[in-house]
Amino acid sequence: MFLSGFEIAILVFAVLVLLVIFAGVKTVPQGHNYTVERFGRYTRTLSPGLNLIVPFVERIGARMNMMEQVLDVPTQEVITRDNAIVAVDGVAFYQVLNAPQAAYQVSGLQNAILNLTMTNIRSVMGSMDLDELLSNRDQINDRLLHIVDNATSPWGIKMTRVEIKDINPPANLVESMARQMMAERNKRAQILEAEGLKQAQVLEAEGRREAAFRDAEARERAAEAEARATQVVSEAIAAGDMNAVNYFVAQKYTEAMAKIGSAPNSKVVLMPLEASAVIGSLGGIGQIAKEVFGEDGKQQPGRRSSRLPNVPAHSVATTGTATDTQGER
Repeated sequence: MFLSGFEIAILVFAVLVLLVIFAGVKTVPQGHNYTVERFGRYTRTLSPGLNLIVPFVERIGARMNMMEQVLDVPTQEVITRDNAIVAVDGVAFYQVLNAPQAAYQVSGLQNAILNLTMTNIRSVMGSMDLDELLSNRDQINDRLLHIVDNATSPWGIKMTRVEIKDINPPANLVESMARQMMAERNKRAQILEAEGLKQAQVLEAEGRREAAFRDAEARERAAEAEARATQVVSEAIAAGDMNAVNYFVAQKYTEAMAKIGSAPNSKVVLMPLEASAVIGSLGGIGQIAKEVFGEDGKQQPGRRSSRLPNVPAHSVATTGTATDTQGER
């Protein structure tokens, strides 16, 4: 069975209609925007989803990615303000906010952003010293972001982040920096050691001063006690009581005899007195003690000590290594 000419025309028309419909239907994926051009002129922007255009009259112009994108900044050499040459690379993040501006305001969007970023890296880092580059990386990133974002805003671009990844000085400069750091650390160590020594000396001096003050105070109190004892004895003598003088002389005499007898190099003691005189002196001292303190060792109230026998002065000499004691008459 053959088709007539009319049926063939209808079939061809239906096929053309389907082709026109398919040509006018456009699907835009999520995260993208398409621009529509009518006879080469921008008319509107297609948002994500199903969209219709007029076939053969309108066409899709630029397909713009509206998601945030990353752009690697290649390594380049930068001369700092103090004439140090460093190799620097980085990374830039940007997002298209206005598809028509990004499509028609600049040709080669990524290339334009890349060159603009590299140029500003050289400008910003070239105005700083090497020490500032190594220690103020956050400040450099902030300055780069501000400058590049202002420059790309007419393109419908938002620069979200510009980061410097690596700053590589030359090998000889790195070695010099290492020596400088070591010298600085040694300097700090010496300063700390000197401060510690100074503080120790100060504390030691303060300790000596405190000890000297305490010793002086102790000697002063001992002198006061001695002066008080001397005053008491003097008052007793002035009152006509010689028992205190005799007791004082006998006490000093016995203390001197004890020291002479306990000396390691004193083996022979020549005493110009009778043995009975020594015994009598000791007996007199014992009698005074009994009268003062009583038979039980306690001082009797209201009682005064008896008179101590007069003890003659003697000359004492120590010689040799013998162990005998002789008295000369």
